[in-house]
Amino acid sequence: MKALIEYIVKALVDEPEQVSITEVPGDEATTFEVHVAPTDLGKVIGKQGRIANALRTVAKAVAMKDKRKVYLEIVAE
Repeated sequence: MKALIEYIVKALVDEPEQVSITEVPGDEATTFEVHVAPTDLGKVIGKQGRIANALRTVAKAVAMKDKRKVYLEIVAE
């Protein structure tokens, strides 16, 4: 899952070397923190959050196989 999110985000940004994904496991859910360059933050979020919501939808669809909850947070470094 982490590799999939990283692949998609790196395709969206201008500075793919700045992208890093941190996986924070929890009892009921796993949180993925997507760290991007401040200049790429708008590209990952998209207009009215559409790209961010699409990323969350893909992550949740993959997580349904394992019957896990997944959260995706986008953070500028």
